[in-house]
Amino acid sequence: MSSALRASRPARTRVPASAGAPDLSGFAGGPGPSGSAAGPELSGSAGAPDLPCFAGGRGLSGFTGAAGPPGSAGGPQPAGRAVGPELPGSAGGPELAGRAVVVLHAHPDDEAIFTAATMRRLADRGARVILVMATGGELGERLAPLRPGETVHRRRLAELEDAAEVLGVSRLVLLGRRDSGMVGWPSARHPRALARGRTDRLARRLAEVIDAERADTVLHYDDRGIYGHPDHVAVHRIGALAAAMTGAVSYEATVDRDHLHRRGGTHLIDAASGHTGDYGRAGHEIPVRLTATDAELAAKRAAMAAHASQIAPAAVGGDGFADTYRHEWYLTSHARGLLTDLAATPN
Repeated sequence: MSSALRASRPARTRVPASAGAPDLSGFAGGPGPSGSAAGPELSGSAGAPDLPCFAGGRGLSGFTGAAGPPGSAGGPQPAGRAVGPELPGSAGGPELAGRAVVVLHAHPDDEAIFTAATMRRLADRGARVILVMATGGELGERLAPLRPGETVHRRRLAELEDAAEVLGVSRLVLLGRRDSGMVGWPSARHPRALARGRTDRLARRLAEVIDAERADTVLHYDDRGIYGHPDHVAVHRIGALAAAMTGAVSYEATVDRDHLHRRGGTHLIDAASGHTGDYGRAGHEIPVRLTATDAELAAKRAAMAAHASQIAPAAVGGDGFADTYRHEWYLTSHARGLLTDLAATPN
């Protein structure tokens, strides 16, 4: 993220939660580091809200209540759609103005790896993109040195904010659960681990966001969590139940394993799936494939690069990036829907 963009961010100020509403604390200026003066208390900390929300950056808008449409009392108070930095060939469009899409992910960087081009296209067409992050990715890598006193959690939230700006996210919501770790890790027994959370309660939290935003579409993962990570499987269950609660059209992010096998194991999921077994779906099982334009691919590369603590420079460099990451894949039981149409009409 450029220093110019960082300098443009407003100061962080706390917005009090509305009376009678769930504890949906809003913050101006985007996610602050866990434990910082302007930041939220997050997973594992005493008194942490289950669903903190954030406002700021280049228009990342939070809210103070759980119900009501954008701009209404008790509902989201939009600060304007975040458009991110200018990218080659990207341009806003009015055709999806007034539409909202909720995108649920497990860990910071998943949004960049699996749905970045989709999110960027939605934003460029005028849709409001609400990114909901289930955990802070506390058990992630340390590929980049941490600053004195900085935790992996704090770094990953800062990287998430940068990636969200690039992808045109209008609103960033944290569910406040903790990274469960891979299959068999003892970390899954932590009381705040996402894998231990009650699906019904977390789905109701997500449904509140869907209803408040009047979103008609929700993105989450397939029933295998793409590659079997416990948190990804939990995200599938939460997203599917919230979609059923609200009537939103559900799209399940997956990957075409046939395509990725032909690419020779260059996708990040190839390394991750070594912990869990096979991944994704066969190509003929996937009804929706979105192919990124050059501008959308540039946004995806920039969003992945923002997660420098998790993604090595070699993974986003080189000529092979386009062949590996240009496509994004979705399962759906609906014959028609927003993403189906979006995938068929590149910018």
